Amino acid sequence: MGHKGFKDLAVWQKAKDLAVSIYRISNSEMKSVDFGLRDQVRRSAVSVASNLAEGDERDTDKESVRYFFIAKGSVAELRTQLQIAHESGYLNGTMYETLEKEYSTLGKRIGKLIQARRTSPRL
Repeated sequence: MGHKGFKDLAVWQKAKDLAVSIYRISNSEMKSVDFGLRDQVRRSAVSVASNLAEGDERDTDKESVRYFFIAKGSVAELRTQLQIAHESGYLNGTMYETLEKEYSTLGKRIGKLIQARRTSPRL
């Protein structure tokens, strides 16, 4: 059976799970973070999963790839924000390293999805 929708994408599932983790962490570990930074971290995390979903639902691979690039950009935004939170003392080293690794890997996976959609049309 073919592709059923964005919820079948392993990369979307991972992005969604990480966004849920970001919300949980921001409620516990990052409670004292400036509201603006905490809100932006959350928005970036949600943006990754949301743009993967929106891109996958587009009619053409060209449109899909455009949204996947936005998702990849949101990963870079989030990695920057997490580093700022860490260097400001709002996110401990272990948590930062874990999230940095997870989001770095996710960015690479989104890159592979982009490559796949650019070179072979969906079934």
